[in-house]
Amino acid sequence: MNPNKTELSNEELSRYSRQILMPEIDYSGQLTLAQSHAVIFGLGGLGSPASLYLAAAGIGKLTLVDFDEVDDSNLQRQIVHRELNVGQAKVASAKSNLAQLNRLIEIATIDRKLSEEEIQELVISADVVLDCTDNFASRFALNRTCHKAQKPLISGAAIRWEGQLSTYDFRNPDSPCYQCLYSEDSGQELTCSQNGVLSPVVGMVGSMQAIEAVKALLGLPTLTGKLMIIDAYTMMIRTLNLKKDPECQHCS
Repeated sequence: MNPNKTELSNEELSRYSRQILMPEIDYSGQLTLAQSHAVIFGLGGLGSPASLYLAAAGIGKLTLVDFDEVDDSNLQRQIVHRELNVGQAKVASAKSNLAQLNRLIEIATIDRKLSEEEIQELVISADVVLDCTDNFASRFALNRTCHKAQKPLISGAAIRWEGQLSTYDFRNPDSPCYQCLYSEDSGQELTCSQNGVLSPVVGMVGSMQAIEAVKALLGLPTLTGKLMIIDAYTMMIRTLNLKKDPECQHCS
């Protein structure tokens, strides 16, 4: 949180008026969003829509973490980037385009691979963390650091026609963790580069991650203790209960 911001400007009142009209948000909720710091790990298919909507919604500070560069094959689904950004660092590309969307927010970038100690330091400074990465190693590292720092972690994934989403809110001692869902020795992971993905599917999941992040910041009900599974081919969405594993090697 940024305690130095104590009120919304007239420009912010106008820009965010449609959210302020909502009773679950109101003036005080929008001020909370403006005071908040969200960290997004991964500026690919999930991080693109998530960052766009969080910037548009008025999250006061976004920290973007990615050490990859924009490739032309990314443009099919990574909508925060443009053709002219090919060859640039993803975080630089995203910052430039997000700043054109909302100049009222602060955007910080990290374009290198972080150690777990550095991740921990960054997570401590955040109010919410979005896992938009595409590999198990990063997901388990973020799960560990967010659990240790007691910060809410919004985790999304997508492949082919399928997506999944959950929130691990470690401010709640009863929240399960990512390792309650997948153990670190669960086997080979699927990747978009090998199996493909339909671009609107990552758009759905990333946008939902942004919704969950806003709700977590405002203290509204989230998917904590639940797993949402999306089948875009049949347009079916299921929400399953996800309980804390009493034998989880990490959180139990």
